[in-house]
Amino acid sequence: MFSHLTKEEIKLFKKLNSPKKIQDYLNTLKINFEEKEDTCFSPRKVLKEQKCHCIEGAVLAAMILRFHRHKPLVVDLTSSEKDFDHVIAVFKKYGKWGAISKTNHPVLRYREPVYNSIRELVMSFFHEYFLDNGKKTLRSYTHPINLSIFDKKGWMHSPEEIWYIAEHLAEIKHIPILNRKQIANLRKADKIEIDVGKMTEWKDKK
Repeated sequence: MFSHLTKEEIKLFKKLNSPKKIQDYLNTLKINFEEKEDTCFSPRKVLKEQKCHCIEGAVLAAMILRFHRHKPLVVDLTSSEKDFDHVIAVFKKYGKWGAISKTNHPVLRYREPVYNSIRELVMSFFHEYFLDNGKKTLRSYTHPINLSIFDKKGWMHSPEEIWYIAEHLAEIKHIPILNRKQIANLRKADKIEIDVGKMTEWKDKK
C-alpha cells in the first residue's frame, strides 16, 4: 500500500504518529492561495509544494492517519451559496470522533476527539462558520468518506491533481442540518467575533 513512498516521506510520516502531530505539521504548511488557477493537489504534490488549502490538507492528513492504521476518512461540510465549503479529515480515538483541519483563519480548526457522532462533531463548527457580515452559513455534511475507494487511481502517491476526490465529495449525498425556518431565524455573529474571524495565519502576496 505504501510501497510508492519515498524514504523522506516515510521518515516524515513516522514522526507524525498522532492526530495532534499531523495537525501541527499541517499548520506549518503555507496556505495555497491558488495564485494561477484552482488546484486539488495530491498528498505528494502538497509535500513538494509545502502548501495546501482545506481539501488538500484533509486528504494528506487522511493518508498519514492511514499510515498509522486509521481509516483514511474525510467529511465534506457545505455552506450557503455565498460561502465556501470545507473538508476535514476525521478520526476516532477511545470511541470518540475528532477532526484535523487546514484553514487560514482562527476558526474551523482542529477538533479534539470528544464527540459522540459525526453530526455532533460537525455541529461544533456551526457557530463559527459565518461570512464577513456575520451570517451563519453551514448547511450540510457528508458521512465519512473512506478514501481507500480511490486506491486504484493512486491518490496517495500521484504527482497529478486529484480532482476526482473533490468531484466525488460534491456529488454524494449530503445531510442537511437546518430547515428553512431555522435558517430564517439565525442570529448573526457579534462584531467582535466577526473581527476575530477576519484574522489570517498566512498573508496573500497579491
